[in-house]
Amino acid sequence: MKRDPIKKLCITVLAWSALMAAFFVGGCGPGRHDDGKIIVGVSIPTQREEGWVRNVQGMKAEAKAHNIDLRLQISDNDAARQLSQCENLLAQNIDILILAPHDAAAASVIVEKAQRIGVKVISFDRMVLNAHVDIYLAYDNVKVGEIQGRYLTNLVPKGTYVVLAGAPTDNNAKLFHKGAMKYIKPLADKGDIKIVVDQAVKDWQPAEAMKLMEDALTANRNKIDGVLAPNDGTAGGVIQALAQQKLAGKIPVTGQDAELAAAKRIAEGTQTMTVYKDTRTLAKKAIEVAINLVEGREPGINGRVNNGKFDVPSILLLPVAVDKSNIDKELIESGYMKREDVYRKKGGK
Repeated sequence: MKRDPIKKLCITVLAWSALMAAFFVGGCGPGRHDDGKIIVGVSIPTQREEGWVRNVQGMKAEAKAHNIDLRLQISDNDAARQLSQCENLLAQNIDILILAPHDAAAASVIVEKAQRIGVKVISFDRMVLNAHVDIYLAYDNVKVGEIQGRYLTNLVPKGTYVVLAGAPTDNNAKLFHKGAMKYIKPLADKGDIKIVVDQAVKDWQPAEAMKLMEDALTANRNKIDGVLAPNDGTAGGVIQALAQQKLAGKIPVTGQDAELAAAKRIAEGTQTMTVYKDTRTLAKKAIEVAINLVEGREPGINGRVNNGKFDVPSILLLPVAVDKSNIDKELIESGYMKREDVYRKKGGK
């Protein structure tokens, strides 16, 4: 009996479709790679800051310990480049994407592309806005700002303030600012504090912070009593501007990230404090969470943070304030830094 050519074509198309569907479904989930390794894609915005360098080092070490194939891309603070790099990672058949966005809003496109092919996304250190990320892993960033604001207002409850915030493209900057203003705004509303500058710092650049501080000093005839610097890089820029006026160490300056340069400045007395977020803990947790998500295990959610679209399941770690009183205990005795590095300019301690 002669077979109907149309029917034969339909059977062929259906068979081919089933084969392709099986291929793509089989290509999703753990254990699909010939060598048995989980492939983790990582996209971060920069390596210009010590904290990000430490994060990468930590993730690489943890990935090696768990026999994970880690594929890293660095966008150098360029949203378009980050999108292109993540498209490249997704094309490499990764199991999961750890994404620290340069531009929190623009990165939602990356999450959508990952979702289309069944790749889960961990929003790492910085939240991706307006996107269905699977989990948010970070230190509690509102708490970071609260630590800075509380510390500064306790030290300088009255006076003239310069308030700097991080990059406008970074949602963390908004959270830090929100936390700090919980303590600063009530005193400003009372008239005890006068805020003469309240401005974001483009791309967290120390040179931008330095210029803003120089302008503030000029406009206020050097009469500044306290500076909220959102991180250690911007604190360094602020302190350079203060040093030009021989005011370094005379005006309290906050910070964040516990960078070595900041630890040295705290030891020397030019930076007042920093907020310590142990990158070893964060990097280790990132790989641990990635493995758990790929293998279908509960990752250990301890909160939820709204990203404009929904309340994202979150793992939030607790930061610690560090100043001269506890720098040895927190940064040196913990093994995060070496004593000779922190106190090198003082000839050891």
